[in-house]
Amino acid sequence: RKSRDLSRKLTMGRRPARCYRYCKDKPYIKSRFCRGVPDPKIRIYDVGKRDADVDVFPLCVHLMSDEKEQISAECLEAARIVVNKYMTTQCGKDGFHMRIRAHPFHVLRINKMLSCAGADRLQTGMRHAFGKPIGLIARVRIKQILMSIRTREDHKDKAIEACRRAGYKIPGRQKICIAKEWGFTNFTKEEYKLYKSQGRLVNEGAHATWRRAHGPLAKAGDKAVLAYELERKSIIMKNAAEKAAAEKAAAIKAAKEAAAAYQLALKKRAAKK
Repeated sequence: RKSRDLSRKLTMGRRPARCYRYCKDKPYIKSRFCRGVPDPKIRIYDVGKRDADVDVFPLCVHLMSDEKEQISAECLEAARIVVNKYMTTQCGKDGFHMRIRAHPFHVLRINKMLSCAGADRLQTGMRHAFGKPIGLIARVRIKQILMSIRTREDHKDKAIEACRRAGYKIPGRQKICIAKEWGFTNFTKEEYKLYKSQGRLVNEGAHATWRRAHGPLAKAGDKAVLAYELERKSIIMKNAAEKAAAEKAAAIKAAKEAAAAYQLALKKRAAKK
């Protein structure tokens, strides 16, 4: 009776996140075999002006993980709150759009035991106990994006500061990266401007997709572009080849100038002697 009364009165608190930081076993997700899983603390993944057009926010800043680890839903919620608070006060609620890119699916388990004085006399646990679900975490890898902020170019420093503050809420190491792409799209800023001028982009709200030069002409309308050289791959390959050739030519020219200067210096030295 005494042990039952103690177990009813004493309830164990939430374990620290350091107990579940490293990825050990296989992913254990919610399913019909794993029931009774509590809901994650983070329920909102997009904050700010979510319906902003893709043309409004060209800049994108990422918070990237530098470790293979597990991040709890509480950490993600804390990071979301601090970014939302800072960006709202600095840029306004319509001056940014932040998206959490990591989702907690892995189920945590705990073997609840008494932790009071003399608990070893009342309850003894067994090794490798399976435990019951207590929460959810996200398993992330190195170079995985944890969150992304898209905003205007003049708010670049504020977005970086927001990501820096969010890093204090997440365990492990993180890196802040400035994306080459336009907003949340897959196109670089040069590609985006080029394809937009050609009418090859389909506006999807927060991002844009690329209209290929295939399909019926009636569907394409007046903005149909059928030339092969306007295909995305050919343009990227052509630009890369031209850039590599220019860099090679510049390196050769610099080497020739350095060699000529060296020969001239040798001649001057020999003339003095």
